[in-house]
Amino acid sequence: MKYLRIDDVEVDGLSVLVRSDLNVPLDDGVIGDDFRIRSALPTLETLVSRGARVTVCSHLGRPKGVDPDYSMAPVAARMGELTDLEVGFGDTAAAITVLENTRFLPGETENNPETAADLAEGHDLFVQDAFGSVHRAHASTVGVAEVLRSMAGPLLDSELAALGRFLGEPDRPYVVLLGGAKVSDKLGVIQNLLPKVDMMLIGGGMCFTFLKARGMEVGGSLVEEGMVETVRALLDDPALGSKILLPTDIVVAEGFAEDAKFVVEQVGEIPDDWMGLDIGPSTSRDFANVIHTAGSVFWNGPMGVFEWEPFRNGTETVAKAMADSTAFTAVGGGDSAAALRVLGLEDEISHLSTGGGAGLELLEGRILPGVAVLERWVT
Repeated sequence: MKYLRIDDVEVDGLSVLVRSDLNVPLDDGVIGDDFRIRSALPTLETLVSRGARVTVCSHLGRPKGVDPDYSMAPVAARMGELTDLEVGFGDTAAAITVLENTRFLPGETENNPETAADLAEGHDLFVQDAFGSVHRAHASTVGVAEVLRSMAGPLLDSELAALGRFLGEPDRPYVVLLGGAKVSDKLGVIQNLLPKVDMMLIGGGMCFTFLKARGMEVGGSLVEEGMVETVRALLDDPALGSKILLPTDIVVAEGFAEDAKFVVEQVGEIPDDWMGLDIGPSTSRDFANVIHTAGSVFWNGPMGVFEWEPFRNGTETVAKAMADSTAFTAVGGGDSAAALRVLGLEDEISHLSTGGGAGLELLEGRILPGVAVLERWVT
């Protein structure tokens, strides 16, 4: 992908609109995790230090029109606490001015040209730095870049470089670790990367669809029935199925609750009225051993319900293996990143991605419209 970077352009004295990903978890005005704000700040501070007047825009949640519960005001306030620069909000100009939620704008998600023109008005340049949003063709990601001279910010550039390694010639052995609830959410990644990897480790809720496809009893565990035949075809493929490593033991519980009674069962022996909520200790060790011998590892999705301590061991074990690994390691997806922060390991990973869906679409081999539009400005 060819695009301009901020170092390619003189910004002194210019008004620069930056699309950041400030879509943080917000509960009654309280930010639950400021990782994306902290990740976005260096680009904004760099532009200010080079003499630019900076306006930053982002979506927050999925409001249907204007909704005070999704106001960017708490984000602007937190940003002001994290930087020595003055941060304004809305109509309050400052070194960095945070605009209100782009999802409040009619026409944002439809990439309406008038919405894009309104956002672009008064600005000289556009910097796309929101990796977590470039898979959406919205007014604030694509439309603005069609009317303002545009470039990639350092955060976006680093994301594309890091995750792009897994599509090129990564150091081997090349390992992909996938978890989370649904196979359907990651099927494109599985199909695109499985021919390229040396080993693909499957945990989390999605493993039960694989186990059922292998003819095993999974009790009341989560299964995507519509995915069973698709998964079975992958497992039965002589060139691909041998690369897939599935759990051999499972932590099962009598109900989906933090205080549920739980035991460890061998796969295929889960009682009808019990459900799997984590990979077992033997599987955790096996997965960790594979990670320790890898040259490149990409991880997306927890191994179990890590928010509850009884079902955290699988995620904690693989997270520590990632942190201890000498391989190039990348972690994508909000839940995986959150687990690393809970465990205090976020600084031990080669690359911690700010984008979940965008990262998966990139690894599926799909075009990211918010990146593709930047190529028009390369001369």
